[in-house]
Amino acid sequence: MRPHPTVPEPILTAVRERRWPDLAHDDAPWPEPGVVAPDLADLLTELPAHDRAMAFRALPTDVARSTFANLTASDRDALLAALTDDETRSLLDALAPDDRTLLLHELPGEVTQRLLNLLSPERLERARGLLGFPPESVGRLMTPDYVAIRPEWTVAEALAHLRARGHESETLDVVYVVDEAWRLLDDLALRRLVLADPDRSVASLMDEVFVATQGHEDREQAVRLMQRYDRSALPVLGRDGVLVGIVTIDDAFDVATAEATEDFHLGAAVRPLRTGYLQTPLLELYGSRVVWLAGLVLVNLASSGVIAAFEEVLLSSVALAFFIPLIIDTGGNAGAQSATLLIRAISTGNVQARRWAAVFVRELALGAALGATLGALGFALGLLRGGATIGLVVFLTIATMLILTNLLGAALPFLLERLGRDPATASGPLITSVADVIGLLVYFGWAALLLGTPSPG
Repeated sequence: MRPHPTVPEPILTAVRERRWPDLAHDDAPWPEPGVVAPDLADLLTELPAHDRAMAFRALPTDVARSTFANLTASDRDALLAALTDDETRSLLDALAPDDRTLLLHELPGEVTQRLLNLLSPERLERARGLLGFPPESVGRLMTPDYVAIRPEWTVAEALAHLRARGHESETLDVVYVVDEAWRLLDDLALRRLVLADPDRSVASLMDEVFVATQGHEDREQAVRLMQRYDRSALPVLGRDGVLVGIVTIDDAFDVATAEATEDFHLGAAVRPLRTGYLQTPLLELYGSRVVWLAGLVLVNLASSGVIAAFEEVLLSSVALAFFIPLIIDTGGNAGAQSATLLIRAISTGNVQARRWAAVFVRELALGAALGATLGALGFALGLLRGGATIGLVVFLTIATMLILTNLLGAALPFLLERLGRDPATASGPLITSVADVIGLLVYFGWAALLLGTPSPG
C-alpha cells in the first residue's frame, strides 16, 4: 500500500488485517474527518471491491461522509452499487447538500432518480431545489447550510445563536445578517463578533458592504469573486436579495481545479475527460482525441494544397524548400503563444471581451516587434542558403506572418467567447494548423513577387 500519512497506524493495521469492527469501535483513533478523508479515500480504492464496501460500512458516519466526497466519480458509482438501499439512504442523508447535488448531477438519470427516492422528504426538497439550477451554475454548487443572525440582536445573543445552530453550518468563518424576509444585509467575520463587546448590537458592527452572486450565474463567476475579494465563503442571493445559500472555499477550489484541467485538455485539442486519466476507459480516451486529430488532418490538407498550388514558384528556387519548416513552425508557435496568453487572461477575468481593441493593438505591436527580430535572423539564414533575394523573402514572410498569426491567436478566443463557446477551444494544435496555411500563403506570395514567378490563378 502507498503511504497515507494522515491515517493512524491502528486504522491502517485494521484495514490491512480486515478487522472491520475495529474501525467502528468507539476507541478508534480517528483524526478530524476533513483531515483524514483524502488519504482514507485513496486507501479504500486500493482494496478489492468487496473489502472496500465492508471497510466503508464500518466507518463512523462523519468519516464516511467526508471520505465519500473525496472519491472519484467512478469509485463513488462502484461503492453505491455495493451498498444496500438503507446504507445508501443513510449516506445521502449524511452528505452535505452541495456534495449530494454534485453526486446526483454526475450519475445517469435513472440512477439519480432512484437515489432521490431514497432521500427523506426534507432533503429531497433541498436536492430538487439545487438540481433545478442550470448545470455549471452557482446554484448547483452552493449549500443551503449557513448561520444567519438579526441586526437588532446583541453580540451575546448572536454568539449564543451560533453555539446553538453552528453545527448545522458548513462554515462559521463568516456570519450573515438578514432581515425578517431573509434579505441579506451584511456579512460579518466571526472574529469581529467574538472580539466585540457582548452588549453591543449586531447593527453597530455592520458596514452593509458585502460581495454576493446569483444562483443562476456561472460557477466560475463565484470563483473569480472569491479570488478577487479574498473570501472564504460567498453568499448566493435569490429574488429580492434573499439569501438562499453560500459557496464555500473548498467547493470554489474544486471548481478552479476542474476548470483549469478542462482548459488544459481543450488547449491540447482533447475533449475534456469526465473522470481521472486512469479511471477513463481506453475507448473514451480514444474518442476524446480522434475527432480533433481527424479534423486537424483536414486543416493540414490545406497546407499541402498551398504547396501544390505554388509548385512552379518552388521549382524556380530549390532553396525555398529549406525554409518551409522554419516558416510554418515559427508562425504556429507565435499564434499558440498569443492564444494561450489570451485564453488564460479571459478565463481569470483579467481581460474582458469589451477590451478586444486594446488587445489587438498590443498584439499588433508585439507581432511587429517579434517579426522584425526573428525576420532579421531569417534574413541571415536565407542569405547564407540562397542569396539576398531569398533572405529578403524569408524576412518579409516572417515579419508579415508573425503579425497575422499574433492577431489570429488573439482573435479566436474572443470570437469563441462571443459565440458562447469556451475560449480554450482555440487550442494550440488548431492555431498551429491554421497558422501553417497562413504562413505558406504569405511565404509563396512574397516569393512569387520577388522572384518574378507567376503565382497560381
